[in-house]
Amino acid sequence: MGCIFCSIAAGEIPASIVYASDRVVAFNDIDPQAPVHIIVIPREHHPSIDALAQTDAGLAAELLQVAAGLGAAHHGGYRLVLNTGPDGGQSVDHVHAHVLAGRGLGWPPG
Repeated sequence: MGCIFCSIAAGEIPASIVYASDRVVAFNDIDPQAPVHIIVIPREHHPSIDALAQTDAGLAAELLQVAAGLGAAHHGGYRLVLNTGPDGGQSVDHVHAHVLAGRGLGWPPG
């Protein structure tokens, strides 16, 4: 079975796209955990932030720049989350950042 995020990046699966460049795509999460919940992915498949940072640090930086830019649009604050590995809560084997905003975000997160 193919990667759902690769399919979204390729336009094969519809998504509510909020940002797109040659290397990064951002879209609204279909199961939002906050009023604003955006997923930011590289178009190219990398299984985790660890793998991406080791193979293309420039793309890792771009992914974070896009995520931070989208978060900064929400002036009350935002949270960036990169779940990595099964114990870290990663549910899709394609690196992705969650941008959460639009309400107070408690700590610890869970």
